[in-house]
Amino acid sequence: MKIKNLLSIVAIVSVVLFASCDKDDTDPSSLIIIPEQTTVQTTISLAGASNFAILAGSEVTNTGETVITGDIGLSPGTSIGGFPPGILNGTQHINDTIANQAKLDIITAYNEAAAKTSAEAVTLSGNIGGLTLTPGLYFSTSSLSISSGDITFDAMGDANAVFIIQIASAFTTTSGRAVILSGGASASNIFWNVGSSATFGTTTVMKGTVLAVESITFNTGATLDGRALTRTGGVTLEGNTIVKK
Repeated sequence: MKIKNLLSIVAIVSVVLFASCDKDDTDPSSLIIIPEQTTVQTTISLAGASNFAILAGSEVTNTGETVITGDIGLSPGTSIGGFPPGILNGTQHINDTIANQAKLDIITAYNEAAAKTSAEAVTLSGNIGGLTLTPGLYFSTSSLSISSGDITFDAMGDANAVFIIQIASAFTTTSGRAVILSGGASASNIFWNVGSSATFGTTTVMKGTVLAVESITFNTGATLDGRALTRTGGVTLEGNTIVKK
C-alpha cells in the first residue's frame, strides 16, 4: 500500500512538472522583461494627414462590408474601389490638393518617427506577442510579428504617453491577435513605423497609426483603431472596420 501511494505521488508531481515545462515552451515571451524607459517620447505630427483613416500611394481596394470612419485619400493614383459595398463615414480625396498635401505630410511623419533616438530604446525581434510595452521607443533591425499571444501597451496612468515602434522591414499579425491598451494608453499615441509592408491577419484587433513605406493589407474581419497610411503602395480591405483615432 505504501509503495502504491508513493507511485501515485510521483505520478502527480511528474504531471505538474511536465505541465509547467509545456507552458514555458509555448509562451517564451513570458520570460522576457521589458525595461521601463525614463526618456519621454513626443508625439509624431501628422499635420494634413490627421483627418485620414486611410491614405495610400497607389490604390485602395475593398471587398465586403468594410466600414471606414474618417477620410480616405489617394496620392498619386486614380482608383478607390469597393465603396459601395463598403461604407465611408468621411470624405474621399483622390489626387486633390488635400490628398497631395497629406501625402507630403506622411513622408515627413515617417521620417520624423524613423529619426527618433534614445539611449534607452529597446530592441525587439521576431514575435512580440505576449509582451507588455511601457511608453518609449522600440526598434527592430528586421521584421516583427504578433504571432503568439497578444501585445499590451501600458501607459502607466499617463494618457499622453507615446509609444514608437520602428520596424526595419515587414510587420505582420496572425489570425485573432490583438493589441490591448491599459493604464490609460491611447491608440492615437501609438506609432508603427514600417520599413516595407504591413499585413494583418483575419480578425486581428489592431490599434495605432501605421506608417508604411509600401502596402497595408487587412484580411477578413481585421479592425483598426487608428490610421493606415502608406507612402508608395496600396491599401487592401476585406470586410474590415477602420476608425480614425
